[in-house]
Amino acid sequence: MKTLLKYLKPYYVRMLCGFLIKVTGTVSELFLPYILTHILHTVILSQNVFDIVFWGLLMILCAGIACICNIIANRMAASVSRDYAQKIRHDLFNKTLRLSARQTDSFTVASLESRITNDTYNIHHFVGMMQRMGVRAPIMLIGGITITMIMDSFLSLVMLVSMPLLFIAVYLVSKNGIPLYAKVQTAVDSMVRVVREDAQGIRVIKALSKDKYEHSRFNKVNNTLVKREKTAGIVMGSVHPIMNLFMNMGIVCVIALSASRVTNRLSNPETVIAFMQYFTQISMSMMVMSRMFTMASKCMASANRIEEVLICEDTLIEKSKSDFPDNEVENAIEFSNVSFSYQGQKNDLENISFTLKKGESLGIIGATGSGKSTLIKLLLRFYDVDKGNVYINGEDIRTINREKLYSLFGTVMQNDFIYNDTIMENIRFGREISDEDIYKASKIAQADSFINDFSDGYSRILSQKGTNVSGGQKQRILISRALAANPSILVLDDSSSALDYKTEAALRKALRENLSDTVFVNVAQRVSAVKDCDLILVLDEGRIIGKGTHEFLMLSCSEYKQINDSQSGGAFVE
Repeated sequence: MKTLLKYLKPYYVRMLCGFLIKVTGTVSELFLPYILTHILHTVILSQNVFDIVFWGLLMILCAGIACICNIIANRMAASVSRDYAQKIRHDLFNKTLRLSARQTDSFTVASLESRITNDTYNIHHFVGMMQRMGVRAPIMLIGGITITMIMDSFLSLVMLVSMPLLFIAVYLVSKNGIPLYAKVQTAVDSMVRVVREDAQGIRVIKALSKDKYEHSRFNKVNNTLVKREKTAGIVMGSVHPIMNLFMNMGIVCVIALSASRVTNRLSNPETVIAFMQYFTQISMSMMVMSRMFTMASKCMASANRIEEVLICEDTLIEKSKSDFPDNEVENAIEFSNVSFSYQGQKNDLENISFTLKKGESLGIIGATGSGKSTLIKLLLRFYDVDKGNVYINGEDIRTINREKLYSLFGTVMQNDFIYNDTIMENIRFGREISDEDIYKASKIAQADSFINDFSDGYSRILSQKGTNVSGGQKQRILISRALAANPSILVLDDSSSALDYKTEAALRKALRENLSDTVFVNVAQRVSAVKDCDLILVLDEGRIIGKGTHEFLMLSCSEYKQINDSQSGGAFVE
């Protein structure tokens, strides 16, 4: 919570101005019952028209001041809470983008989405409410009690007897609010995850007629959320009835005693009327404060979740060269005895070593789950290695500035994405890349021809995830994006699987002719995609079981030969 309070510092002046305006309006409102009592008790009896008009206009003036001040203060409160939440969302989103892959796995994507949306809304709502009602309610409460003490101290003491009971009830109920609402937010995370998965896989769900199954999955997490909200709602909702009970009991006692006091001429009807109005204001203030306790519980639970992300330390910081010195041999890429595990138990990659010089190409092939994509993630430093070293141009990647490191790469991942914009902007991807470089990249990626076949060419709007183009067209657009910035290292992670053999062959030829100085790393399932590479790695369960050229592996690695024969029809594989 301390982290989020720091975000309010730039708004202290605005909040102070809004506080002073709100105080002015609330004090003006407090005087209305007192003025009414004075009019009924003194002014009307004097039958002085001037005094009646004067005090009547004074009441109208106080009401007008209260109205105008409350409107202005509420608008200022809304602007502060809006800007405050915007700043938090901005920094939270920025932090989310900069989390390491391991940290993202720990939080989960669904939870991060929920924190950016639902949790920031809870913070925004509470900050606004605190400025609007958090100022007014205490002033009405304290001011009302003070004025009623002046008017009739005996009746006020009767009313004050119920106050400790109210505060004890609110405290006992509200202390359970934070853990209850934390559980609610966890349930929201689970529901967001299911909705996100179903939205991404809606076509597969329809194709396999799994609507009912997915609906049952959603019902399960939705019912869990409803149960937790119900529990939190019952517990926190009991505050209002309990407060109403005590306040109504207090009102009954006040009415009974005031009737006796008026009969015995210890008080007067005008005072009782004003007293009841103040008592109503005090009751409403207490109700508002109980609601604020409920909102505070939600806010605290959300604030803790947001703070977890904001204060999360960057695990992929730039390390010192004294700890990780440069390699004496400046190979473009070098893996030296690299081992890595996602869970810290069994190694997902073990003892991986190879070198690539400038302009050379690397092919990586192996069965599903053999560690191909994991190797790429280590090359891009999405994760840090557990053992060994990864060097680029002789520098350990842990010592290279992150922006400098990523500027070396052009990458197409397995689950890369297209967003709803033109083909031109999808390739440019917000970078300062000229149209000429985009056209050149598209020609190399074999995308220029089909793009120009569209009536609107590069201005064609792509739908989200590229659903209005074929799989092969989408992959070529993504390869164009990777090539557009003229990278030193081009990484294609199974990104030509949707291409026909003719187009794939043309792509490989264009890459060789136009990117002679670029290091090319190609992860593939097909031998045809890697057979021309200078070095091919065959992976199995995180280990290298074959390394060399296509011709060498055909003679020395039975697994590679088996893959090649099965794809070319040279052998029958059971």
